[in-house]
Amino acid sequence: MTYSSAERAYREVKERILSGELPGGELISEGEIATTLGTSRTPVREAFLRLETEGWMKLYPKRGALIVPVPSHEAEDVTQARYVVETGAVRILAEIDRAALMTKLRASLEHQRELAAAGDLDRFAVIDADFHREYVVAAGNRLLAGFYDSLRERQRRMNSVALRHGPIETARIIAQHAGLADLIESGDTTGFATALADHLMAVHGVRLRGL
Repeated sequence: MTYSSAERAYREVKERILSGELPGGELISEGEIATTLGTSRTPVREAFLRLETEGWMKLYPKRGALIVPVPSHEAEDVTQARYVVETGAVRILAEIDRAALMTKLRASLEHQRELAAAGDLDRFAVIDADFHREYVVAAGNRLLAGFYDSLRERQRRMNSVALRHGPIETARIIAQHAGLADLIESGDTTGFATALADHLMAVHGVRLRGL
């Protein structure tokens, strides 16, 4: 697929924001991005305007674009929403066959181990998000899955920030994921809810309200 210069600039800069390569608080210019992409400033300007509209950056005339950090309230809101959706999905899963799902989750765990060993944190953040999405989708509620997908970009960025800047060990994350998979397999919804809360609070450093 061929993209316009503006679309290419948009996708490239947004990917760098989501992966954590462009961290919150960093000031970038149209010129440096244009040089990196080998294009003129006009498509980059269009991309910046689009990213500002989506809330990823704040534009300052003659100064550049500031990458907007993940607000503390957003991190809490996303994490709380994830907890509600994921625990709800697992309650549904406890009443249906989970064999096919478990095969996917075990394969994901192996992939996570491979990426961790290779030190590929960017890809690890993506597969981390995919792991959780697998069991949400498997619950078979399209509205639930659709809402969860609406959180995906913010979830991925939060994962990337945690992996790049926090004292988080991939081995610990994988071990927690393995524990979640075991609880899904056994149908232990109460144990899963507790383990998920611990996992989310440990990775993102936020408190889940109502627990």
